[in-house]
Amino acid sequence: MKINGEILPTIAVFQTMMTVPDCVVVGSNKLGHGHGEAKFYIFSKEDMYKFYGDKKFKVKCFMLKSDLIAYMKAIKNEYFDPSQAYAKKDALPELWETRMKMISNLDDVIFFYIYDQYQITGSRGYINSNDNGYKLIREIALPLVSYIYVEKVGLESDPLFYWKLFVDFDAIWERQNGPLVFNYGKQKDKSHLTKAEMKTKINKQEIRQARYGQGKYREQLFEQCHYCPFTMISDERLLIASHIKPWAASTDKEKVDPFNGYIFSPLYDKLFDRGFITFTENRHVILSEFISPYTWKQINLKNNTFIKSLPMDEKRIAYLDFHHESVFKGSFD
Repeated sequence: MKINGEILPTIAVFQTMMTVPDCVVVGSNKLGHGHGEAKFYIFSKEDMYKFYGDKKFKVKCFMLKSDLIAYMKAIKNEYFDPSQAYAKKDALPELWETRMKMISNLDDVIFFYIYDQYQITGSRGYINSNDNGYKLIREIALPLVSYIYVEKVGLESDPLFYWKLFVDFDAIWERQNGPLVFNYGKQKDKSHLTKAEMKTKINKQEIRQARYGQGKYREQLFEQCHYCPFTMISDERLLIASHIKPWAASTDKEKVDPFNGYIFSPLYDKLFDRGFITFTENRHVILSEFISPYTWKQINLKNNTFIKSLPMDEKRIAYLDFHHESVFKGSFD
């Protein structure tokens, strides 16, 4: 992690991502009723104190303007075509523009303090803050489809806590489309459709299939990527067609673009899809510190390993820029 020209080593990563709940966000973003509350449920008090410090802690956190811009770009589709019934759903496109302008005027690093809500009884750990950086999260985050990743960085004796907002693309997809349903048996008669209607229907079907790495998208991707670059497995039954820029954040054209994809074995597809690995443009793999060193050892994957067979070109590099900014769980310098 590098801020203001200073490299801050990672001390620890909080063990779980914190989903932004409906009760925390501002009124325009809410799904329910009421004014909401500023306190944020983190995890159990025991785990919260292990990470942030002793009871009654008050710690210094920071966010990066570049991360906030990346989040707003990643969540843009949800602002403009909401999957949920937000309180001011019709106003969200305008709010996105306003909030982007506001973020563009911020400093490169936004500092804020959070403090322990120790007075709340029970085992659940909560934090709160009156600082503008914390209020900013409440203003721009959309509930249930956003989450926060936190790293402890710097010196153990005087740590800082790096917060980064992410979009839960899978949650958006499920809210937009519901569970995948397969239709068996006789198909409906399509003879009444015009050529234009039939083309539109086929395009929509191709887009939907691409979400699951199926159809034309999968076929074209296999023409470019014949096997998993990690395992060298080439049996198509054992491989997954994975998107680089997540499906929910992509345009219709990007959703079916084979250059927006890789072919991976299931384990590596999961690691890439969840942002636990990413790649440099010269084919080196970068590992997230959200996964423990022990687990990486069991996977037998080392940071900065050169993946010789990984397809790389200008189009994929452009998609990887999005992956670095909005999907990867860690610092990418």
